[in-house]
Amino acid sequence: MGLQATIKALSDPIRREILGILKSGRLSAGEISEKFPVSAAAISKHLAVLKDSGLIRDTREGKFIYYELNASVLEEVLLWISSLRDT
Repeated sequence: MGLQATIKALSDPIRREILGILKSGRLSAGEISEKFPVSAAAISKHLAVLKDSGLIRDTREGKFIYYELNASVLEEVLLWISSLRDT
C-alpha cells in the first residue's frame, strides 16, 4: 500500500464511483455490482484494486463479503496534496 497504488486505484472512474457509493455505508459485492452496467467479474477486479490500495476494507459475514470505505488512506493523500500546495 503506497501512494502510487492509491493514485492508480483512483485513476479509474468506476473505482471512484465505487468509493462514492461506499461513503454512504458498507455494501456487499453483489449490491455494488448491481449499480454498474459491467460484469460482476469486472467489479470484483475493481474491488481487488481498491482493497490492495487500502482504500476499502472487506469483512466476511457468512457467505457474503461486505466492503466499506477506509477514509484514512484518502486523508493521507489529501495531506500529501495539501503539502505540495503549501510550498
